[in-house]
Amino acid sequence: MKRKTVLITGASRGIGHAAAIAFAKGGYDLVLNCINSQKELTDLSESLKRRFAIRSLCCCGDIGNHMFVCQMFEQIRSFCQGIDILINNAGISYIGLLSDMSFDNWEHLIHTNLSSVFSCCKCAIPYMVAQKSGKIINISSDWGICGASCEVAYSAAKGGVNAFTKALAKELAPSNVQVNAVAFGIIDTDMNSCFDNEERTRLEEEIPAGYFAKPKEAAQFLYQLASAPPYLTGQIISFDGGWI
Repeated sequence: MKRKTVLITGASRGIGHAAAIAFAKGGYDLVLNCINSQKELTDLSESLKRRFAIRSLCCCGDIGNHMFVCQMFEQIRSFCQGIDILINNAGISYIGLLSDMSFDNWEHLIHTNLSSVFSCCKCAIPYMVAQKSGKIINISSDWGICGASCEVAYSAAKGGVNAFTKALAKELAPSNVQVNAVAFGIIDTDMNSCFDNEERTRLEEEIPAGYFAKPKEAAQFLYQLASAPPYLTGQIISFDGGWI
């Protein structure tokens, strides 16, 4: 029986890193992507191959560049024919007033957080439709639902991911391909290391669960979502400790 393959973008750290471990432990072959941390990604890939006797392919490059994504999927077709599960996790943030944000910063964030989702889905869908099976999980944020001051571009990109998810799910449901998004709250990753101790304590007090989720918890939920019944599609599922 052919082992399933999952593509995880932004896999060198944080949620993506934890998700790679969770899926390897579950017996999935991996395709892992990052843009800058090639050594960390390669070390992770080699470690997971040894620990879980799975296959793993590293594809380092800018996931916001459509040409790179097309080239990555050429590598994937040689590696495993196609992707069974796509986790669009790569993302960057920008904290500051919109009036202080340059157009180049805006474009970079939109390409990384939203255009990459288009590119990966466009390349992954033909195989999934041909197989009449597949799951796409887009990593979103609570800010894509309610917006955040000083994170306008990030909120806009994640709001776009949410609308993209709902629309694509309707398009692909007849082909038995499910598309969902997870709107994460505050996960204890490098992206949220910008908070000082006072800010962190104040935020933790606002979260009913009382703490920042660990990447391992986020990864566990992604793994469970990948095994959900096919009737679950087109949903934006909050994972935020009851915060929003």
